[in-house]
Amino acid sequence: MSIIDLIEKKRDGVELLTDEINWFITAYTANDIPDYQVAALLMAIYFRGMSRRETVDLTLAIAGSGDQLDLHDVAPFVVDKHSSGGVGDKTTLVVQPLVAACGIPVGKMSGRGLGSSGGTLDKMESINGWHFEMSLAQFKQQLAAIGLVLSGQTTELAPADGKLYALRDVTGTVASMPLIAASIMSKKLASGADAIVLDVKMGSGAFMHSLDEARQLAQIMVAIGKDAGRQTVALISDMNQPLGHAIGNALEVREAIDTLHGRGPHSFWEHCLDVAGQMIMLAGKTKTVAEGKALATAVRDQGLAWQKFRDMVIAQDGDVTQVDNPDTLPQARYVEPLLAPCAGTLAAMDATAVGWACVRLGGGRMAKGDQIDHAVGFILPAKIGDNFQAGDTLGTIHANDLDKLRQARADLLAALTWSNDPVPPLPHIYEVIT
Repeated sequence: MSIIDLIEKKRDGVELLTDEINWFITAYTANDIPDYQVAALLMAIYFRGMSRRETVDLTLAIAGSGDQLDLHDVAPFVVDKHSSGGVGDKTTLVVQPLVAACGIPVGKMSGRGLGSSGGTLDKMESINGWHFEMSLAQFKQQLAAIGLVLSGQTTELAPADGKLYALRDVTGTVASMPLIAASIMSKKLASGADAIVLDVKMGSGAFMHSLDEARQLAQIMVAIGKDAGRQTVALISDMNQPLGHAIGNALEVREAIDTLHGRGPHSFWEHCLDVAGQMIMLAGKTKTVAEGKALATAVRDQGLAWQKFRDMVIAQDGDVTQVDNPDTLPQARYVEPLLAPCAGTLAAMDATAVGWACVRLGGGRMAKGDQIDHAVGFILPAKIGDNFQAGDTLGTIHANDLDKLRQARADLLAALTWSNDPVPPLPHIYEVIT
């Protein structure tokens, strides 16, 4: 087979055969196809899409590109969650320890930032020494020991996804429904989870901008999970504004720590509860989501979830004194307020623009090899529907470069839309897809 033939077929809107998809993933994993040709194929997929059959084939091929983990020798039932990506989304850092503290093993493979969306691994690397690289044996050992693992894609597990993930980030092909579905579900299938809760973002800061698009992605991923014999539920959640208040790596870690101590933003805590409640119910620990949410609240209030987070930091060689005292996490040199330019109601927010403003500030990657400044970002408590007077503080900008700070201020203000009329607040969950 020839990669040029596959590029041309997909460019012309012709479906790729199962054997062609399997060959492509096998050859790319073996480094037999250069990045520039894969980038061309990804762009063709971005514009032409993939059929349901192609998407399932791609998912299974990626999942089968390396080892597939069976965790049942260390955990009888493993539950996992995944977000399709959003601005300020540090949900995993709260939900994982909540569920693990309920006695449910949570083994999760996560990723770095994609486009304007921050990555869970990037956030956790704000903690000195913390690492996500581990062998499959170490993954299982940690899951057995503390019931909680947060790892990256290894060379052993779904290696094709790790390569494609990094390439999509720098080729403008992130927001492709089949590529998102295949990336998410291949990791879930390969990592051995018995039940999967998917947090599918919808809105101005998500890859899916409309409810119809988000519903389609959710249904595809739930169907893939069901076909593979995994209990799968998808929540369609709002991303028309950043999740929580913090945007930026160390700032988001600090907000997650605050939330595990019961003092985080209420709306963010409610979102975490919805995800955790579904995970706890799917694992059979409770009969209803409401009971799952009550159990999650109890383990937070008892400090058990916080202890699980500390256990994970220690197990993965992180400096636990930094999470015990978040003031020692990376901090920016300059912290300045963002002021309301006029009086009125905050009517809309371009959350993607907010995410890119954080990337340009240094909190993400513009190119594949860029280094991240973990200290920079925003604290933005202002939400759609809130009323302000001119000069009121909307939030704060955390920067290490004054020119970048000034640009970030302009970018943030340009992302906001104002109204003289009342605007209702947005829900955080739109639908549940089963």
